[in-house]
Amino acid sequence: GFVPELDLEPRTRYFWRVSVTGDAGDSATSETAWFETSKMDEPWAAEWITPDWEDKKIHPYLRKEFRIDEEVESARVYATGLGLYYIEINGKRVGNEYLTPYYNAYDMWTQYQTYDITGMLAKGDNAVGAILGNGWAKGRFGFGDFAENLYIDRFCFLCEIRIRLKDGRELVFGTDTTWKAFASPVLDSNIYDGETFDANKVESGWSAPGYDCSKWANVRAYEYRLGKLTARKSLPVVVKQVLKPREIIRTPAGETVIDVGQNIVGWMRFRVNAPKGAKVSLYHGEILQNGNFYNENLRTAKAEYHYISDGQPAEVEPHFTFYGFRYVKVEGWPGELSLDDFDACCVYSDLDETGRIETSNPLVNRLILNALWSQRDNFLDTPTDCPQRDERMGWTGDAQVFSGTASFNMDTYAFYDKFMYDMYMEQLKTDGCVPNVVPDVITIKEKGGYPSGGACAWADAAAVIPWTVYLHYGDKHALERQFNSMKAWVDWVERTGVDVKNGGGWLGRFHFGDWLALDGDNPLSPIGGTESAFLAAAYYVYSTSLVSKAAKALGKEDLSRKYDDISKRVLKEIRDEYFTPNGRGALDTQTFYVVSLFMGIAPEEHREKIFGLLKKRLAKDNYHLKTGFIGTPLLCRVLSDNGAPDLAYRLLLNEDLPSWLYEVKMGATTIWERWNSVNPDGMISETGMNSLNHYSYGSIVEWMYRNMCGLRPCEDSPGFKRVLIKPEPDKRFRYAKAEYLSAAGLYRSAWQITDSGELVFEVTVPFDAEALLVLPDALVGKLQGAENLQAEQCGNSVKLRLVAGDYRISYMPEKSYLQGKFGLDTPISELLKNESARAIINEFSRFGNVEHIIRYIDENVTFNDLRKTPAVQQYIRNVDWDLLEQKLSQIDA
Repeated sequence: GFVPELDLEPRTRYFWRVSVTGDAGDSATSETAWFETSKMDEPWAAEWITPDWEDKKIHPYLRKEFRIDEEVESARVYATGLGLYYIEINGKRVGNEYLTPYYNAYDMWTQYQTYDITGMLAKGDNAVGAILGNGWAKGRFGFGDFAENLYIDRFCFLCEIRIRLKDGRELVFGTDTTWKAFASPVLDSNIYDGETFDANKVESGWSAPGYDCSKWANVRAYEYRLGKLTARKSLPVVVKQVLKPREIIRTPAGETVIDVGQNIVGWMRFRVNAPKGAKVSLYHGEILQNGNFYNENLRTAKAEYHYISDGQPAEVEPHFTFYGFRYVKVEGWPGELSLDDFDACCVYSDLDETGRIETSNPLVNRLILNALWSQRDNFLDTPTDCPQRDERMGWTGDAQVFSGTASFNMDTYAFYDKFMYDMYMEQLKTDGCVPNVVPDVITIKEKGGYPSGGACAWADAAAVIPWTVYLHYGDKHALERQFNSMKAWVDWVERTGVDVKNGGGWLGRFHFGDWLALDGDNPLSPIGGTESAFLAAAYYVYSTSLVSKAAKALGKEDLSRKYDDISKRVLKEIRDEYFTPNGRGALDTQTFYVVSLFMGIAPEEHREKIFGLLKKRLAKDNYHLKTGFIGTPLLCRVLSDNGAPDLAYRLLLNEDLPSWLYEVKMGATTIWERWNSVNPDGMISETGMNSLNHYSYGSIVEWMYRNMCGLRPCEDSPGFKRVLIKPEPDKRFRYAKAEYLSAAGLYRSAWQITDSGELVFEVTVPFDAEALLVLPDALVGKLQGAENLQAEQCGNSVKLRLVAGDYRISYMPEKSYLQGKFGLDTPISELLKNESARAIINEFSRFGNVEHIIRYIDENVTFNDLRKTPAVQQYIRNVDWDLLEQKLSQIDA
């Protein structure tokens, strides 16, 4: 796209608008918009300050009065503080953000925020104040005994205020040693354990002019030694939704518990009028056990909020923490508890939701919503693994596997830009190695022992996420910003060594493998049954191929060829090591076959055979998931893309353990960390590592966008300027529909199966975009609504080239899509269970022993599959297929 070359000044507002002229000469002009620059590289007219007392745990108030002798034209605050901070001006809170300055690699960079305070100032006396609390930089955070004060051990604050007066003058001042400090009502706070607030220690008017601060302590200058101060990259963290709790529960243990009805991240805002000194306590958990409150799966995170009343009515909410919860145990409440006194505040980054899917299946719709809620709950500034226990870290593997789903659900452009910037900052410290969590709070304090980085699929986020962002948004500038990070990662692996034959070098290091897969030999190991060295080698091939593609997109042809050569070299080594000359794989797991097919590892001449082996593996596994974090996001996509969407739907629609819908039927409102997080009896399976809000397995939603509804970005036209729309209807649904507000505009793709068996497709293509629509089981001559479109018959499909507009196309498909009708696409094993169908099959005596045939091939094989199988051609020669399908379709299934 067009990017103007601008010589921007700091702290300046720029206005812009866009005019468009159409082919017919008509034109349109947008509304005027604006952006405002930050301080950029100019020096600060302020210094870091800290309270002049020795107790580093006291949460401070800070304040300063100032006078304005003229009317204000405009005013800005540029501020940051560590651990966390918020500001008040003249007794009112500034802005609507929480948990500033957010979660960064503070040793490399620290963000500051800009606030417009023009309307908060008045001619005459004014005051500015700040409260500081613990957060990610200071306070308890991280793994193990070292997990406290990872970056800093004192509260500190920096603030610059610039006021432009109507007479043209500018007032500039900031934090210095004339500010004052006092102990705030926040007695304790941290991310994991929560907060204690004593309303008796509130200083009324503390941030307003005229307040007597003669008893306040001085502040002193603080020597800041962390990373460069940088204007915000983080989206604001705000209260995005407010839910009313569902019910009050009196548990068998005598507890009073509020059920929000949804597993959320944020806090309870409540209104209370308690006697002076009374303490109201809230405890947060995700699930009840035997009807009682439970939060042991939070491990050491206390997740508490304590409010000590000053005897006055108050509306209360935390300042410097957040919780992941559905259930809240309340203790110390004065009088009768009422739901009217509570609001559940959902807090996460201010992302716009861009995608929506709806189907005819309520359980699937709940699954889609669960994935969205897990994204909301774990997209609080950094894509975290879980939002509730003593972790809440930016695990790179979780972020990578979910990035495709995330970028359909929400506008992730700015969110991932910040996360990937943090990632590259960490890589600069490790010569390119990507840590397992970003920011890397594990390496800082663990002092060895725990694997700190470089695990396949986790570290490969450095290549996969930028490419996903590029496919969705088409911005080469974003790809260019991240290219050095992509390149640094694969270069580090190359230097470390990739010894496929012996599993040495990088392949021999620690890898998480197919994390939490169910096919491992050791039931106590979470790594899964697919050899980690294979997965690492495959991911290296995949990541180097993405770096090659990125280099080509950026015009770096020499680098593109270099990484393509590396990818092909390692690919040959994998094929030599893991596949026999006749195409049989060395491993036999779902994930082995899925990764081989998705990442192009399978030898081209043996892809069909390897896909057949995947289907056999699924049959042995009773068509249930055995995959973990690596295999699950790819499994249904591989099935669909290789001609077996029916199997993908079968996996989707399973309702017993392990399956996506099992947890839905168990009452989940978010995605679980494990397939078996909760047992069928409702008891949690373990407490050591068992989050009930963990989006990784929600990656199935990307398959729903891409395959079920058919919206697929094109690598040669990123940003959805041109797309492939290839829906895959299934008779187990009556309809499915998706909307996606892409970088190019709004796409819609919907299909419906009518009562008469017609397929109806409705498609919207936005202005100045193009789509190739592929309709299944169609004939050009039978299409209704496509008379003026360019149509091409391709086997049993029809291709239609669409420009911007709305389309409705219907036809009677060449095979039945009605539920309850037998046909040539019905598994033969299912047909044989029906006496009428078995009798019809026996009429066609030339089939011989059909049961023997399907045992030899696959119990899920259909007659249409047999028609394509050379090994059984002699049994099915000269069969009247139309007659067979006609007779089968007349049976009541």
